[in-house]
Amino acid sequence: MLARVRSAAVLGIDAYLVDVEVDIAHGLPSFQTVGLPHGAVKEGKERVYAAVVNSGFEFPLRRITVNLAPADIRKDGSAFDLPIAIGVLAATEQLGGTADGNGHRSLDDYAVVGELGLEGGVRPIRGALPVALGAKQAGLKGVIVPVANLAEAGVVDGIEVLGADSLHQLAAFVLGDCELPHASVDRDALFAGPRADDVDFGEVRGQEHAKRALEVAAAGGHNLLMVGPPGSGKTMLARRLPTILPEMTLEEALETTKIHSVAGMLPAGAALVTTRPFRAPHHTISDAGLIGGGSYPRPGEVSLAQGGVLFLDELPEFRKNVLEVLRQPMEDGFVTISRAASSLCYPARFMLAAAMNPCPCGYWGDPGRTCTCGPIGVERYLARVSGPLLDRIDIHLEVPAVPYRELTLDRAGEPSGAIRERVNRARALQQERFAKRQGVFANAHMAPKDLRRYCRVTDEADALLRTAIARLKLSARAYHRVLKISRTIADLAGAADILPAHVSEAVQYRTLDRGLR
Repeated sequence: MLARVRSAAVLGIDAYLVDVEVDIAHGLPSFQTVGLPHGAVKEGKERVYAAVVNSGFEFPLRRITVNLAPADIRKDGSAFDLPIAIGVLAATEQLGGTADGNGHRSLDDYAVVGELGLEGGVRPIRGALPVALGAKQAGLKGVIVPVANLAEAGVVDGIEVLGADSLHQLAAFVLGDCELPHASVDRDALFAGPRADDVDFGEVRGQEHAKRALEVAAAGGHNLLMVGPPGSGKTMLARRLPTILPEMTLEEALETTKIHSVAGMLPAGAALVTTRPFRAPHHTISDAGLIGGGSYPRPGEVSLAQGGVLFLDELPEFRKNVLEVLRQPMEDGFVTISRAASSLCYPARFMLAAAMNPCPCGYWGDPGRTCTCGPIGVERYLARVSGPLLDRIDIHLEVPAVPYRELTLDRAGEPSGAIRERVNRARALQQERFAKRQGVFANAHMAPKDLRRYCRVTDEADALLRTAIARLKLSARAYHRVLKISRTIADLAGAADILPAHVSEAVQYRTLDRGLR
């Protein structure tokens, strides 16, 4: 007998429907899965057998063929265990067939996903949110997910989201003997709670110039490089950068949650990622770990930082081939991973915050310490970061050592909340400005045509900008960066046009270019 159960699989961060077809025929007992199954999908037959038997059902000792259609797309993961088991029970008529007058329910309009334990319990899976979104887009009535994934899938409105705790419970639901729990998630409440950050800018002593630069970076979504001696507070400042970023919108939260769900990094029972991510990979990371990929492609750190901050401490210590793969996502906001069989695209719209010492010992140019590296050692050290990568970093900031008198001050610095209010006002102007520009959410994302339209410079500011470009020998890309930073500074000041004061501040964030090349 033949049975069909609707299911879904994740490709990249998006889901597509899969028909799980189970055919039970006469012949020697066997269990064959076709339709390009890999890894955990192939091993699923052992879990299905044990779960069916331990749930009190009869497993047919006949020839069983399971087809996962469409058969030309590779299937990974353990989410097909539950639909295959239900298909086996339906094909052997242990579920009473389709919906009828006896109260039996049909699963034809539901996508079923879940991993089975040997005892018949349903365990959580990766990608429950993309599955729910895919089922909604396909016009299905609902989706049945593991109970542990109920909150995650429940954030999708317009579709019925049910949770199954065991194979026996789902079978009882089909037979009409019980009801499955429904998802009940208040999306507004997820964003309404008070913001609780573990760190705050008020804890930072001194470094007022650096704080101002981070405020500008947060207001416009600009990439940032901090250069200074060891212990000057570069890491401390970077870890507080997410606390002054605006609250995530629902669209940003859904996109970020999909990535974390597919990567298996969503906390148990979590519904949405509502705080901006902060990712700080070690400098020994590989290029695949940073950008994504591998034999079984997974999102990398640049995608996990989507909507938040990617912090690279000790930037020159990263391998050069690892740093160079950053250039494309920093420009485009996404990562394309191409393989022979398929090509996947992951979002990667992040803010890069990088930190480095001015030399191997860290004290080149420090008035209080003597550098032992020598000019050649300094030059080799700085050459580890290429010019094209530096060109893509908007703000180059010098972070000097903090004087003792500032470290001992009892007065707290300006808190993150106060800075965030100014950032929110500047971002509100940008949201209004780019309301009709798809893919542009902040000043840092502007294309050259946007610069001509939105970066109106007064005659005095234009003369100052022309002089600075000529003296600093900045590239065309660096010129565009200065314009974007100037626009952000003007937004913080509430100015419609870019004035000389805005250009002057923006140019000083590029004066380290000469020393870093």
